[in-house]
Amino acid sequence: MNQESQLTRLGLFDARVPRYTSYPTAPHFSDSVGPAQFAEWIEAIPAGSSISLYMHVPFCRTLCWFCACRTQGTQSDDPVRAYAEVLLAELKMLKERLAPGVTLSRLHWGGGTPTLMPPDMIRRVAAAVYEAVPMGEGAEFSVEIDPNEIDDARMDALAESGLNRASIGVQDFDPEIQKVIGREQSYEVTAGAVAMIRARGVASLNADILYGLPHQTEARISESVNKLLSLRPDRVALYGYAHVPWMARRQVMIPTDHLPTPQERLQLFETARRLFVAAGYDEIGIDHFALPTDGLARALKAGQLKRNFQGYTDDQAPVLVGLGASSISRFPQGFAQNAPATSAHTQAIRAARFSTVRGHVFTPEDLLRARLIEAIMCDFRIDAEEILRSFSITPARLAEMFAATKAVFGEMVEISPAGLFIPEPARPLTRMIARSFDAYDLSKSGHSSAI
Repeated sequence: MNQESQLTRLGLFDARVPRYTSYPTAPHFSDSVGPAQFAEWIEAIPAGSSISLYMHVPFCRTLCWFCACRTQGTQSDDPVRAYAEVLLAELKMLKERLAPGVTLSRLHWGGGTPTLMPPDMIRRVAAAVYEAVPMGEGAEFSVEIDPNEIDDARMDALAESGLNRASIGVQDFDPEIQKVIGREQSYEVTAGAVAMIRARGVASLNADILYGLPHQTEARISESVNKLLSLRPDRVALYGYAHVPWMARRQVMIPTDHLPTPQERLQLFETARRLFVAAGYDEIGIDHFALPTDGLARALKAGQLKRNFQGYTDDQAPVLVGLGASSISRFPQGFAQNAPATSAHTQAIRAARFSTVRGHVFTPEDLLRARLIEAIMCDFRIDAEEILRSFSITPARLAEMFAATKAVFGEMVEISPAGLFIPEPARPLTRMIARSFDAYDLSKSGHSSAI
């Protein structure tokens, strides 16, 4: 039986599964976690420790049809400025509850389009972040930069505020594809933004590109990947377009009759993957690529690759604090999510309370399964010795869990005294194999295609 036949038999081309940027996944959060719990978890962060901070800016000048992020359109800077004032107030509340000496290992501004903030606001917000939580040694400050929404003044403000990793969204360079996904952004505009970034000495560049878009062919994705390679980003996320119009209503604008089949999606991914590998990039997990000098590649080699809401990361901080509407925080105790609506989030912060509306308190079983899933997603293997050393589980129970996965996937997984391993031909099944360790009911959640 060839690889595609095996993948078909196991249901890869029909399955819809989580991306596993968290466990449990966000659809299983509940209102059991609120502002008081969030504040307690902030106050429990040990003095002198290191944390990560994510700040969400939910505004865009135009709404891209393919995007499923929590965003809203604005043609005026007024809502952006008003929202930035809310972030400043939220940062002050955070500072008041943090123990002394807490520093940042990672700071990321995402969206939406953080670069909609005017230069003076960029400087004010960055200064407020550093006043609340100073940058630690070797810390990274990254920002999602829309090439259509950046200029010298804003780039200067970011660089002066300590930006040392920039992230740009490419999606695809083909003009027809750009038109049907509502994101027109030429190669020339993108290359200009990259030149701006590099001219200011920003050390590292991330880029996102999508496969599975309408009208995409192997020839077209090859051309887009080669154009991206000419810009030599340090790391690339090759994401599969997730068509989830029940979650993101703007996706009804996407012409579904021109979407590739699941089998074609796999070929598109493989075409792009081969080009990145041939260009000297290391494969990172299921959908990232990095130059050998990049932190992700080093983390993979050291066995320290992690996965969080932004995807793969080399960040080792045990706490990720999310600020802004819809942001999700991760603590050793559990997850906490802010109010998704900007208005509700703003109302809470102006009333001097955090806007946490839902979350999840971890059980010991959650932590065990989270690590099993993260190991599969990051390393394609589970080290039995590590699991037995780190968690309260017997060898017999772990062997039972492995056997249950083996019963479903057969030769697509290898079991030995060392643990569980996914061989290379089975890697497209990784999310499905991870799902076999998920104890939650997945039937209630509409997830994206497994490929």
